Amino acid sequence: MNEMSSEPAILAAVLVPLVGAILIVLIGRSPNLREMVTLITSSITFLIVLTLFNDVAGGGRPSVTVLEMLPGLGITFTLEPLGMLFAVIASGLWIITSIYAIGYMRGHHEVNQTRFYTCFAIAISSALGIAFAGNMLTLFVFYEFLTLCTFPLVTHSGTDAAKRAGRVYLGILIGTSIGLQLIAMIWTWSLAGTLDFRHGGILPETLSVAFTAVLIGLYVYGIGKAALMPFHRWLPAAMVAPTPVSALLHAVAVVKAGVFSVLKVSVYIFGFDLLGETGASEWLAYIAAATILIASLIAMTKDNLKARLAYSTVSQLSYIVLGAMLASGIGAVGGAMHIAMHAFGKITLFFCAGAIMVASHKTEISQMRGLGRKMPFTFICFLIGALSIIGLPPFGGVWSKWYLSLGAAETGQTIFIAVFMISSLLNIAYLVPIVIRGFFSDPDIHLDNKDHPIGHHPDVSGVSDASGPNQWRIRGLEEAPLMCVGALMATALGCLVLFFYADSIYHFLLPLANGDV
Repeated sequence: MNEMSSEPAILAAVLVPLVGAILIVLIGRSPNLREMVTLITSSITFLIVLTLFNDVAGGGRPSVTVLEMLPGLGITFTLEPLGMLFAVIASGLWIITSIYAIGYMRGHHEVNQTRFYTCFAIAISSALGIAFAGNMLTLFVFYEFLTLCTFPLVTHSGTDAAKRAGRVYLGILIGTSIGLQLIAMIWTWSLAGTLDFRHGGILPETLSVAFTAVLIGLYVYGIGKAALMPFHRWLPAAMVAPTPVSALLHAVAVVKAGVFSVLKVSVYIFGFDLLGETGASEWLAYIAAATILIASLIAMTKDNLKARLAYSTVSQLSYIVLGAMLASGIGAVGGAMHIAMHAFGKITLFFCAGAIMVASHKTEISQMRGLGRKMPFTFICFLIGALSIIGLPPFGGVWSKWYLSLGAAETGQTIFIAVFMISSLLNIAYLVPIVIRGFFSDPDIHLDNKDHPIGHHPDVSGVSDASGPNQWRIRGLEEAPLMCVGALMATALGCLVLFFYADSIYHFLLPLANGDV
């Protein structure tokens, strides 16, 4: 595919999910058609992205300007390896999340399902706009769209808790982007005369250390979706949303858009030379390291499974922020690889958490004694996702942590290698006991009777559903609906596949390190 033929494909990748969203609204009264349109739209989007991926892998860097606001400043899409990786992850996981959502939303008898699928499609369109952004203005516009279209998803249930979470979500993300990120963009425009993404950066080499440190701080904290402490509260608060929304937030689009943006800024706005020579990003590297450890310690204290996973995400995101702040090509590649590795590992864990809730109505880890023997597929997949997050072979997470550690060694920051090692030990401490409790602890009969016996739980409307659609029964097992279990098994398999294809991903991302873009 040449650059000219890539232009309509770029636009199609961003627009097809929007068309799908419109169709979903129009046929919302027919659940089967609505869900069929969701699956068809997600599949078409993924296929379009794959054609673009092949073009970039072959060395192509097509670009298209949709709207020019000022000379040299407009809505521009440009393909490059980092953006393509994010686009493939977002569009590919959209298919799997949609399959999971069908089983989950029906099994849990969720309301407002049409709104859910509509907003999800718009969110994917926004994520692809971010992935393909050719300048900071384009990224900012789609970043804001992503915030606004995911707000109804966070407040999906309509409860007081959901509304409070929505206010926190919107307040932090809009507040940081307008109050910090926009200021950084205006400052960059005044210094460089452009907001284009260029390898090596666009800022003048004469910029002082103090100014550089302040400017990158405005960017990193202005990108609130990266959840760097102390602007992380929106992420645990958003866990009141349905599990497919949690998957969108943590693995598919939202937080990945945040750390992706941090990487883009470090590589294409500042450049490794400026950051490395001035040391301007070092203070943010230490904050990221602190976030990794503190969030892990907090995760250990949480009995609610989704809350524990939420703080785990806060910790894991800072791996990527730290990789970006190392001012190292290998560190940036390791951070980019962690976007993919964490996406598959964490979406598996959230899928499992949702499956447990749908099948058993249990949300607290203390309630899950012996549950693994009734839900072995779910708990085995949880173990696989956990091992990938921990960074153990043969799962993908080991490679991203390896390259992040190499980046730290390359810059002489061996303290960060110690942080990665301690973090992995903490990952073991708060993830593995869940599986051990599920398989090797005897069920607490008193607790099960109090919370309703497995297989006989009231749904959200209070109607008993002993053998309804919220379970997949086979040989005495009581798993979640087949579509839920199939989706989480697919993402668990992805954790394994990524281990063997890590070298291909590494070489695809090497232009980030050597400047061949």
